[in-house]
Amino acid sequence: MAYSMEKGTEHFRPVRRLLVLLCLACLFGVFLVWRIDSPRVERLRSDVMDAVIPHVTWAMAPVTGLAKMAEDFHSYARLFEQNQELRRELQQMQAWKEAALQLEQKNARLLDLNNVKLDPKLTFVTGSVLADSGSPFRQSVLLNVGARDGIRDGWAAMDGIGLVGRISGVGDSTARVMLLTDPASAIPVTIQPSGQQVLLSGDNSALPRIEFLETPDLVRPGDRVVSSGDGGIFPAGILVGQVAKSPEGRLRVRLAADYGRLEFLRVLRYDGPEPIADTGGLVGESAAALLPPAPQAQTDAQGTGDASAGSSGND
Repeated sequence: MAYSMEKGTEHFRPVRRLLVLLCLACLFGVFLVWRIDSPRVERLRSDVMDAVIPHVTWAMAPVTGLAKMAEDFHSYARLFEQNQELRRELQQMQAWKEAALQLEQKNARLLDLNNVKLDPKLTFVTGSVLADSGSPFRQSVLLNVGARDGIRDGWAAMDGIGLVGRISGVGDSTARVMLLTDPASAIPVTIQPSGQQVLLSGDNSALPRIEFLETPDLVRPGDRVVSSGDGGIFPAGILVGQVAKSPEGRLRVRLAADYGRLEFLRVLRYDGPEPIADTGGLVGESAAALLPPAPQAQTDAQGTGDASAGSSGND
């Protein structure tokens, strides 16, 4: 069998060579005809094209399809490159958008600090937040104002909306602000409109708890919470937040200050209520005459009477 296959191959080899030579000769002739610059040859070429092309359109269909696929592939490659470039530009625009939003929020906070309504007699110092405590057991921030700016311990600090905390440490050029959410923070507040005086205590959560509430039935979620001014530490009437109810049913306060974006704080200069040292002007002379004499005056009067009686007896 192997011998027969080799013998057949030997017979067809000359035929293949002849066919290859004929094909090469035809191609070479076509090349020569196509390269001859003559009017007659040009008419011949035109006649051949007119006669051949309509009959070989079906043969050119795959070639045309491949050419179209190649063109579509190049178009797809160009679209992919444009898409990648647009993605990069979109990322850059997102970064610019984030920067613009941060600047807008910072501008809004500065405007809030300028427009916040305070007692005209109160003065303040505005400082920038340098850093936070970074501890889960302590809630505080550091300001870039300190003793050289007249800052004192205990003064209230607020952002553009509500109370944030109080000064708990003063350096020469920095000051520590203890936030209302700190476990060591406890301030007296008033719940409006019921007017109940309670204590707002931090417990390291975003919603400080309300303690020592006498009549819980008068308090509803959404009631306004302001500083009471008791103790002479904070001025009265500073917005703290609103009453909220926790999932376990306990009343807490949703703070008005935006603790997530503390950038600028206003420290209020407040030395407490003015003490009254002289009470003489409060009580009139006619009212003073109606008051009983002081014990010391009665003792002095009795001593004077005894002395007068003794001298009369000696006489």
